[in-house]
Amino acid sequence: MQKTILVTGANGQLGKSLQQIAPDFSGQFRFLFTDVDTLDITDLAAVRRMAQAENVDFLINAAAYTAVDKAESDIEFAYLLNEKAVANLATAAKETGAFLIHVSTDYVFDGQASVPYRTNDPTNPTSVYGKSKLAGETAIVQSGCRGAIVRTAWLYSPYGNNFVKTMLRLADTKEFINVVSDQTGCPTLALDLARFLMAVIAHDGATEGVKRYHFTNKGRITWFDFASEIIRQAGKTCPVHPIPTSSYPTPATRPAFSVLDLSESEAFFDIPDWKESLTKVLPEIIYNYEHNIF
Repeated sequence: MQKTILVTGANGQLGKSLQQIAPDFSGQFRFLFTDVDTLDITDLAAVRRMAQAENVDFLINAAAYTAVDKAESDIEFAYLLNEKAVANLATAAKETGAFLIHVSTDYVFDGQASVPYRTNDPTNPTSVYGKSKLAGETAIVQSGCRGAIVRTAWLYSPYGNNFVKTMLRLADTKEFINVVSDQTGCPTLALDLARFLMAVIAHDGATEGVKRYHFTNKGRITWFDFASEIIRQAGKTCPVHPIPTSSYPTPATRPAFSVLDLSESEAFFDIPDWKESLTKVLPEIIYNYEHNIF
């Protein structure tokens, strides 16, 4: 008998990537893809109704407030989506026995480390975005539901707006591109993350408690490194120049170091290298960029 997976944030990068791989699991799962037009996750009663009416077995929360700089002034809405809505999903999961997978962020750390962050390392967010995402993690644990919290970073895909598309646009419109070279982390292809979330269901979906995982592609690079490789693989000629973070001030503080330890995730999932994943998906990203497909 098919199990039912309810996906929130279906119109985002991760949600669309989950839609892309859903046919691979058609014999095993029935997917319900929702976004704000079909399910308001800030409304607990609405979340409860759908979870119960559809006999949901798994919840994947791909919805979030992700405008990192805007969150510094849009505090109430950031917490509404990143804490209250998450608490609603956790409450419904607890009541129905569903397994909740929630996607969190490297921004729950302060970025002052020099070795990859482990899942149990102390958190210390420095931005409203990071604090609101950590509040969502806490709400899940306090709810008593079963589930997994998956922290990721530097997400990109053929869908929506992201760093890769921005670099392609700047390469076509600027004489040169300045990119910060003192922030270290690793990109995450949304399609790889989507496949990992399905692996979490297979690995942990019947277990109790809340697990924490870290997932990015493998590697350790700067934004400058990432931009340089995008431009190189795309065959663009626009020069990319390294600059310090101090030359590119933003309302929200970015973690200077946000490499995540992947050892627990690698135990049951083969994680691709960042450059390998970029090479695989860049032609589709370029096509969507050139044809204004979002």
